[in-house]
Amino acid sequence: MKFKTLKGVQDILPPDISIWQQIEAASRAIFKTYGYQEIRLPIIESTDIFIRSIGETTDIVEKEMYTFQDKGGRSVTLRPEGTASFVRAYVEYHLYNEPPPQKFYYMGPMFRYERPQAGRYRQFYQIGAEAMGVEDPKLDAEIIAMLSKILKSIGLAGLNFEVTSIGCKECRPDYREALKNFLHDKLSGFCNDCQRRFELNPLRILDCKVPDCINLRKGAPSVIAYLCADCKEHFEKLKHYLGMLKVPHTINPNLVRGLDYYTKTAFEVTSESLGAQKAVAAGGRYDGMVDDFGGPPTPGIGFAIGMERIIPLIRDSIGKPETPDLLICPLGQEASEKGLLFAEQLRTRGLWVEANYESTSLKSQMRKANRIGAKNIIVLGEDELKKGEVLVKDMISGTVTKTSLDTGELAKIIRGEK
Repeated sequence: MKFKTLKGVQDILPPDISIWQQIEAASRAIFKTYGYQEIRLPIIESTDIFIRSIGETTDIVEKEMYTFQDKGGRSVTLRPEGTASFVRAYVEYHLYNEPPPQKFYYMGPMFRYERPQAGRYRQFYQIGAEAMGVEDPKLDAEIIAMLSKILKSIGLAGLNFEVTSIGCKECRPDYREALKNFLHDKLSGFCNDCQRRFELNPLRILDCKVPDCINLRKGAPSVIAYLCADCKEHFEKLKHYLGMLKVPHTINPNLVRGLDYYTKTAFEVTSESLGAQKAVAAGGRYDGMVDDFGGPPTPGIGFAIGMERIIPLIRDSIGKPETPDLLICPLGQEASEKGLLFAEQLRTRGLWVEANYESTSLKSQMRKANRIGAKNIIVLGEDELKKGEVLVKDMISGTVTKTSLDTGELAKIIRGEK
């Protein structure tokens, strides 16, 4: 029987894994400059965490969550996104007692049962960031600027930063009523899901991807027109600060996030190079979520980057994967044993060294050097062992350097220090 991966999941193998590692390393470096600390969250959580935060009428909860009963009869879910898990940890461990803002980031897999297509998997990976305890729109602008810097650092260009405000619990009811009035006479033309959402949560209709629904909702009232004075002031200041920080952006009054917990600031980063699934990152403010989880009223804002969305955009431009610094080519049994010891000594000096464990012909070992992309080789035979000298061949330039078998001297040559 031949086993294969499940539909909608993937194995990430070399050399592609080097692209993932470069993205993660670049993100970690920028997070550090902004004072964000890593937090590692469980993949499995109580189902109630996601129903309470994401919203019962969202597509994620209604259709996409991997939910099942464990052996104790509890309903558990593979996390479909990171913010709900983060807020659960934030409240559980009283992280709100630390001086604000409290800033964290995480990396890892999320799970949604969706139709697999380009850029969309059932197990997908995100890099997320969350900043807590500050309501000032300066923090909103700063976190969007940080996201912009991360995406630029990995070579992404030509991105669209779309920003809006979706109001708060004070002004959203008025918008909800205006939207229902606009949709009412057209409702019969919408899909069954949207007809059901009309009473439960009409804002979800604005997030529907069915072409007929997209056409029917054209001309719908803008949420920005219904912002209360506080939300309007917050949004105007955000736009000012984004300009001050030189973050290029456009205002998209029709931008809707697919999660119920968002308030005020919402943003999305898109690329026209990706086709239908064009969002590479998104986020927003969720000021009422912590108290919903039993903590004190605490403002928060965050974002998530979709790894599978950005990798196709940089695969051709990102640097080549690392290759071995040295391949040791032994000739004979004694040389093979010495080569094993020699490789171990060089590795303690921080070099990536590959050793041939069997003494094969020099021709076959040279073929291996080319296949693995070794930067340098040394041939280790009887003469080299007797003389205590070896020739180092640079496989890129073709130059050959004679040196002793002293690992310190050899390491300097390989690093280009001699």
